[in-house]
Amino acid sequence: MIACAIAGCAAAPTGAARAQNAAQELNLNARFGRMELAMESVAPAQREAFADRRRAWGGRVRIADAELAGFRLSGKEEALVSVRVSWYLLDDQELRTTTIRQSWHDNHGDWLLEREERLDGDAGLLGDPIPRAESTEPRPTQFPTVRLGRND
Repeated sequence: MIACAIAGCAAAPTGAARAQNAAQELNLNARFGRMELAMESVAPAQREAFADRRRAWGGRVRIADAELAGFRLSGKEEALVSVRVSWYLLDDQELRTTTIRQSWHDNHGDWLLEREERLDGDAGLLGDPIPRAESTEPRPTQFPTVRLGRND
C-alpha cells in the first residue's frame, strides 16, 4: 500500500526536463554518427538542412566531444540550448571548438529542433567554409632524420 502511494507521487518530467533530454539525446546521437536517430528530434521542415550541415561528420570532420553548455526556457514551448563541440579535421588534426545555439519548440509533448547556428568558436563544423592559414612552407610529414657518429 505504501509502495503504491509512493509510486503515485512520482511526478512526470517537466517541460524543461523533457526539452533538455531531447537536446542531449539529439547531440549525443549526432556525435556518434547515429543521424537517423538524431533526425527524429528535428522538425520535419528542417531535416534536410540538418543533414546537410552534418554531412562531413564521421568522414572529414571527427567529433571529439559534444556537451550541453547552456539551457534556457524562453517561454512555455520554446527553449534555447548551447552546445559546445570539440572537433578536428582528419587532414590537419588541430582540435577546434565551436559553440552552437539551438532553438527548440514543444510540439504537443515532443521537443523538436527548429533552428541552429554557430554562436562562437571555429567555423567549419556546420558545413560553412573553413578558413585556412596560408603557409609558404610545406608542412613536414615526418621528423627530420638524425644520424649519430658521422662527421659530414
